[in-house]
Amino acid sequence: MQPTSPTPASIREQRLWQVARARVKFQSHALVFVLVNAGLWLLWALLPESHSRHELPWPIWTSLFWGFGLALQGFAAYSRLNCGERTQREYERLLTESH
Repeated sequence: MQPTSPTPASIREQRLWQVARARVKFQSHALVFVLVNAGLWLLWALLPESHSRHELPWPIWTSLFWGFGLALQGFAAYSRLNCGERTQREYERLLTESH
């Protein structure tokens, strides 16, 4: 028995499921980012010995680097330029050319 090839509708549904999963994952990571960084900044603010006039606040490094990674994840989740969308458009273009 020969396996059936996936239909364009099932491929599109699978792609939409992947996009939805990536967006929910990003949203949960954003919430954790906000909560953890708020706690770090609060800790820094409540510890006066960690304040120095010539140094940057230590939580800035966590906020910057983690924030950069989170921004990349958000761009990938919400951008129309991701690989799956381009693949889908190319597939649909090839499908219309073949008919």
